[in-house]
Amino acid sequence: MLNRVILMGRLVSDPELKTTNTGISVTSFSIAVDRNYVKSGEERKADFFNIVCWRSTAEFVCRFFGKGSLIAVDGQLQSRTYQAKDGTNRTVVEVVADNISFTGERRDTSGGGYAQPYGGQNYGGQPSYGNQPYGGSQSYQSAPPQVPTSYQSGSNADFQEMPLDDDLPF
Repeated sequence: MLNRVILMGRLVSDPELKTTNTGISVTSFSIAVDRNYVKSGEERKADFFNIVCWRSTAEFVCRFFGKGSLIAVDGQLQSRTYQAKDGTNRTVVEVVADNISFTGERRDTSGGGYAQPYGGQNYGGQPSYGNQPYGGSQSYQSAPPQVPTSYQSGSNADFQEMPLDDDLPF
């Protein structure tokens, strides 16, 4: 069976970090995703999706994203049923996020606004942060990996001469 959801949209409100009774971090928020098709003479419509993040992914979202932030979500669609205060049974369908990525513009930490766009790449070249929501292994990295040095400003001493008379292995 296949259950995979990939969405990119804007947060409708600031995410709020909560903790379960067992000490697990969790946050839930909604994102607005614009529809591609616009009828002539009408405004673009959007769909709203509920997202749930657990553990380090929840902490990551609450730290780096706020209302209006562009976000990419990769996860699984899940439904659950609960009993409301009035006694009626309700069903909720939500995306449980495995990975969250930065997209679009970077949040300016000094002024609270947004700075230059990233062009759809993850923040600072870091991989997406994520985990398995229900007790699976975590793929969150506590420290961002180092970005390789560029050789644009390097000298010829940084490279070795390749012998031309050897057979290539391919």
